[in-house]
Amino acid sequence: MRIESKTNYSAPFLLFKDWFDQANQNQQIIEPTAMCLATVGVDNKPSSRMVLLKKFDERGFCFFTNLNSRKSHELNNNNSVALCFYWGALRKQVRIEGYVEKVSDIEADEYFSSRRPESKIGAWASRQSQKMNNWQEFMDRIDAIKQKFHNQDIPRPNFWSGFRVIPNSIEFWQEGDFRIHERHLYKKSQDGWIVDQLYP
Repeated sequence: MRIESKTNYSAPFLLFKDWFDQANQNQQIIEPTAMCLATVGVDNKPSSRMVLLKKFDERGFCFFTNLNSRKSHELNNNNSVALCFYWGALRKQVRIEGYVEKVSDIEADEYFSSRRPESKIGAWASRQSQKMNNWQEFMDRIDAIKQKFHNQDIPRPNFWSGFRVIPNSIEFWQEGDFRIHERHLYKKSQDGWIVDQLYP
């Protein structure tokens, strides 16, 4: 891989697309869109969870969630965020650091409309991250939502949307034998991206 000291704005996104396409084509990788999302709580303690990448372009990397979830509350309090993709079958990892912004209502509506009806119902029924008394309580909420929208298009709830992670840095890690890994770190600058090669 040829690395320049400065690259155009699209360079790391083109490289990410290349690796992402490889992950999607590799049958050993069960969920190539899975990424670890790390946030910071009001107590300055980090938390992480796996979410799914739903779209990306030169603006950033998007995922969708319940706006009342723990992750959403943490992102509203502190919009600094980190993502990590690991595709073991490819021996590749991508680390992304930056900040989030909400996606537009149009983007959220567009993605929600593409979901299966069962997933739409689940989004309405779940009080994500809140305490649940028992499983039947959740099943009852699902049944109630099914009846409410019977034979209707299911609209996006106003408490459900998405976030776009806008990167300040993107690191591409390629596993090598004997821990001789390759690491290239792209850092955003005013006129593009500055790329450094890092020791493993």
